[in-house]
Amino acid sequence: MVRLSRAQTQERNRAKVLAAARDEFASRGFREAKIDVIAERAELTRGAVYSNFPGKRALYFAVLADLAEHAPRPATPPPDPTAADVLAAFARAWIARLPLATDSDSGEARLVRDLLPEILADEHTRRPFAQLMRVEAILLGLALERLRPGRRLVRVAEAALTTLHGASQLAAAAPGFGEPFHLVTACAALLDLGLADDWPATPPITTQARPADQPWQPPAATDLLTGQTVRPGDGVVTVLGLHRAAAFEEAVRTGADVTAVLVTSDPGELLPLARLAIADLRSCLDQAIAPPPRSRLRIVCDAGGDFAAAAGVTAVSDATETAVRVENGRIVARAEGFGACHAATVDSGPSRSSGG
Repeated sequence: MVRLSRAQTQERNRAKVLAAARDEFASRGFREAKIDVIAERAELTRGAVYSNFPGKRALYFAVLADLAEHAPRPATPPPDPTAADVLAAFARAWIARLPLATDSDSGEARLVRDLLPEILADEHTRRPFAQLMRVEAILLGLALERLRPGRRLVRVAEAALTTLHGASQLAAAAPGFGEPFHLVTACAALLDLGLADDWPATPPITTQARPADQPWQPPAATDLLTGQTVRPGDGVVTVLGLHRAAAFEEAVRTGADVTAVLVTSDPGELLPLARLAIADLRSCLDQAIAPPPRSRLRIVCDAGGDFAAAAGVTAVSDATETAVRVENGRIVARAEGFGACHAATVDSGPSRSSGG
């Protein structure tokens, strides 16, 4: 019998805890689920559960994130859609996964129905979730803008997500209310409302970039937008705490290649929430529009701080906002604080050549 390494044992135990927790949450709901029962289901001790997850809520978020990330990939979306087609398909995919009135007491419904109440439970989760909603709106808006270039469509995306999240809550609180698929038409029509959505050439609060000169040696990481392992090269790398997660848009709007690295002072609980938010959005978006041939945006979660350290950020918090520009495999500019994502992208400083 092959002896497992310590890392392999930890990974196996983590998988067993996730599987047991998924069954317990689906059977009893989050509120009634018991850690002792989860440990028993996993054939582990209570201490082994807590060695992998800091608390029940962190475990709950991790279960939902794992399910969202490993959901079956949808069929290829129709070619050559219009922006309205994409919004309609996105809304249709969102609504199709909502429980019907007859499913309101199913295991799947019990599994997800406590998500929003737990997010709302305190500021610790509520404030990051507000930023993650902005991230979702930016990602949906950018997808729509590929089909309607020259116009920022993040406000349209915000309105669509507000509508669809409301539908999700009504499906849980008032099963059978209304005709959900009327929302598909409503979401597609948002493009014609002429919502004001101007993007300033310079952020209202900005810092200054300063020259830097250090090698760029990032670790491999999983891009949450594709599920693929990446090791970003030249471009802009933004290290953002979850209270500033949406700030990467400042770099995106300059046309740069951008890697947004999400960090937090509580990676055990809050990074699974970030993974869940992006995976849920990606699942619906993949059914609405094909990804671009070459994506200029990557989003990674940095639970161990290795990516941040490669960018020269040695301590992180939910308020972290640092950006570096990488050219020819070296960090050549750095900015910290509000507006850092914009500053590191557009403030040149002394540029390096490959031999300089």
